[in-house]
Amino acid sequence: MIAQIVAIAIFIAMFIMIITDKIEKHYVTLGCGAVTLVAVFGICMQDLNSLWHVVNLQSIISPDFWIVSGAESESGGIDWATILFLGGMMIMVEGMARVGFFNWLCRRIAKLVHYKTIPIFIAFMAMSFVLAMFIDSITVILFLASVTIELSRLLKFNPVPMIMSEIFCANLGGSATMCGDPPNIIIGSNLHYSFMDFVLNTGLVALISFVFILVYFYFVMRKELSGGGEETDYSNMPSPESFITDKKGFAISCVIFLCAVVMLVTHSMTGLTVAFIGVVIAVITLITSGKHILHVLKGVDYKTLLFFTGLFIVVGGLEETGVLEIIANFISNVCGGNYYLMVAIIIWVSGIASAFIDNIPFAATMVPIIQELSAGSSSLLSTLAWSLAMGTDIGGSATPIGASANVVGVSAASKAGHPIGWGEYCKKMAPATVIVLAVSTVYICLRYVTGL
Repeated sequence: MIAQIVAIAIFIAMFIMIITDKIEKHYVTLGCGAVTLVAVFGICMQDLNSLWHVVNLQSIISPDFWIVSGAESESGGIDWATILFLGGMMIMVEGMARVGFFNWLCRRIAKLVHYKTIPIFIAFMAMSFVLAMFIDSITVILFLASVTIELSRLLKFNPVPMIMSEIFCANLGGSATMCGDPPNIIIGSNLHYSFMDFVLNTGLVALISFVFILVYFYFVMRKELSGGGEETDYSNMPSPESFITDKKGFAISCVIFLCAVVMLVTHSMTGLTVAFIGVVIAVITLITSGKHILHVLKGVDYKTLLFFTGLFIVVGGLEETGVLEIIANFISNVCGGNYYLMVAIIIWVSGIASAFIDNIPFAATMVPIIQELSAGSSSLLSTLAWSLAMGTDIGGSATPIGASANVVGVSAASKAGHPIGWGEYCKKMAPATVIVLAVSTVYICLRYVTGL
């Protein structure tokens, strides 16, 4: 009981410090993780086996960590597969950014639609959605927002509606695949779902939702965007190819990216784990970077990787002390065996919570809870997993602080002299969030729950 109270207190303290944002997030989770190891496992439980299980270093030397043999591996504690995969993809993205891939892509698409504002608006929404399926949404928004702002100056339109729509579509696209958003990486690696599992489940929900969102944003934003760029002479615009800084490196980066996509799509057939794919992609990127290897390594977001490490330890404390099992039993009792209600609770609680708190720790906390709720039923577990993925990935879009991509996009707009207030943001983004959560609820209930 004392260990449970201490674990809960540490978890709540961590969340409060993350929300207040007074201390950098990776310091918060690492500090709380260290306190968990000492206070919960060392002092309260006096159980070195539980501590070793949470640190989870033994998983890295297991053959199943790199190539799946079909045996069910034990999960829990620090998810090193998620950390290695995320780190590998970060290195790949830095390599692509260095050679000008993202600037080239944005300007190539803008040129294809003749620099007309509304077509750019629609094209950039689609590009944000597709890129975020494979690349971290923060990177997607970082480059899209900067290009959008530059185009808005040339074509004389307000960039705010376009940036807001790009943010939402990046979060929506991230929900479609296992590697698109950190919560999905956590869910997939812990529950052993493949890239194609996500594409065929959350991917379909995301695609259907994208159609609704495209229509919604078009009618909501079109008045603010109309007129811009209609009389601009785009013949004098710089060539998209002029933004490529290294032609050889550009070609190599494209090949590496395609290899990553192929390995992710086929990893359920090849048996290669996401950890293996992440490490291989990172090594190839670094080898081909040549003299720019230090530049690529410096661009990696190490703070996020450290944030994950500490977070997994704190959540491991809740799991080892039985707190998550208590929460799962409470939700199960509330639902009373009603799977429709269970799905609705997972989606909407996840969505509302993720609008105000970081969806990464929330997803990490909820994974073992839905495992308890499923009570060994693989079909119920997968249904709850897709519900959790859609709720955590989409809910963060509702507020400026709900997801990292939101913070990056809003900050970029503000620096360019186009501040986005909470009122303006929520007025347009919250209804879009509700639309997708409602579509997800109906879709998941009709497709999965009716057959349970």
